[in-house]
Amino acid sequence: MSKHKQKIEKIFAHPMSGNIEAKKVISALEHYGAKVEVNKEHRAIVHYNGKEHSLTLSHRPELSKDAVVKLRHYLEEVGLTPEKID
Repeated sequence: MSKHKQKIEKIFAHPMSGNIEAKKVISALEHYGAKVEVNKEHRAIVHYNGKEHSLTLSHRPELSKDAVVKLRHYLEEVGLTPEKID
């Protein structure tokens, strides 16, 4: 299994992990075709399948649990789930 798929699976894991690194998630999203722009307001704007999601980045390397939940819902909406990727 690829490291990128493992990162996507970690977003969907139950119970939710508290140590999901933002840089690794962004790398995995880009691997699967998402366009990601990081702006000055500590947000990563993710574009995939014509839909946009604003991912809040903190000063810590890990995503907050709230950010992970919102990202999970977005990924479900655009069809980028562990079951649908190879």
